[in-house]
Amino acid sequence: MPTEREMIEKLRKGQVSLPPLSFRLLEKEVESGKKRRFDALVVASWGKSKAKFAVECKSLSTPKAFQDGISRLKTLSLPKGYRPLLFAPFLSERQLQELEQEGISGLDLCGNGVVIVPRVLSVFRSGAQNPFTSSAPIKNIYRKNSSMVGRVFLLRSGYPSVQDVCAEINRRNTLVSRWSKKPMSLSTVSKALKTLEEDLVISRDDSIRVLQPDRLLEKLSDNYVPPKIGERILLKTKEDSGTVQELLLRVSQELGLPLVAAGTSSVSRYAVMPRGDLLSVYCPRLESILERIPGIQGDRFPNLEFVETEDETVYFDARREGDFWWASPVQVYLELMAGDKRDRETAEQVKSLLLENLERDRQ
Repeated sequence: MPTEREMIEKLRKGQVSLPPLSFRLLEKEVESGKKRRFDALVVASWGKSKAKFAVECKSLSTPKAFQDGISRLKTLSLPKGYRPLLFAPFLSERQLQELEQEGISGLDLCGNGVVIVPRVLSVFRSGAQNPFTSSAPIKNIYRKNSSMVGRVFLLRSGYPSVQDVCAEINRRNTLVSRWSKKPMSLSTVSKALKTLEEDLVISRDDSIRVLQPDRLLEKLSDNYVPPKIGERILLKTKEDSGTVQELLLRVSQELGLPLVAAGTSSVSRYAVMPRGDLLSVYCPRLESILERIPGIQGDRFPNLEFVETEDETVYFDARREGDFWWASPVQVYLELMAGDKRDRETAEQVKSLLLENLERDRQ
């Protein structure tokens, strides 16, 4: 990602344009009362038409940086004869539309931009791709283990500190509390929280609180990937579903081995949806457990499925109800959203439940 100094230097060298507009740097770091500064003053030209702009430069293209830029341009006093302009490495079409609605011009390093000066200039250009990689320390905090940092804000709306977030994640991680996985480190949690804040998903003031739980769910769903699995075994057992669950729970306790129903087998805990008789169960090790579960492998009509995986996310926030451990409502939601149309429709029930619980927690 370029620095703000490098971006302003590109303006100075005439390396930033928005055809048919060209831009020329007039000054850098201009005061705007109470020692607050604009990053630059520029003039945009199109033939004989010209317009002057006071520039707020952002070296990040995150939602938070974008909103901060808009807020700053709306609150600073503009030099006489100048209009506001946000300069960023990349501006999406959605961001350009928002700038247009706010009456603020925008320009990026990729060739996208919006410049509107009533009765003088009007240019809107989008579609250029973003070549800049994210500067976030973690590549994708909505996927794999780091997604647990986001998930924990769908279970409680806020936490007093980073340490409390970290402790809650490790407390709810079944493979940490009941097996051999190492706890998530404080530094990993801190890095993920930084990105969540940049994405305007959480706020960090006196406490750390979720701002947009629906956006968080969307991000988690868009980035969800099924767990990496080892073996998958289907069995036909003689026991009915209740007896099977009791047997699995007993074996799990005897071996000290976590067993958790898959999200698709846990739907009835959080939504109304008919499911078949097959109980799908996640387990980090299968070799010892199969010796204790009587059944016929390869039967045409199995009622029990073991899925071997050490993916911590599928065990995260597992909940014991009655005679078994069931998947978290967040895991149920994500698995349903990765399914067919009926699954996705049922996921909306789980989403409503999660958001209602968070709203109660806020009160």
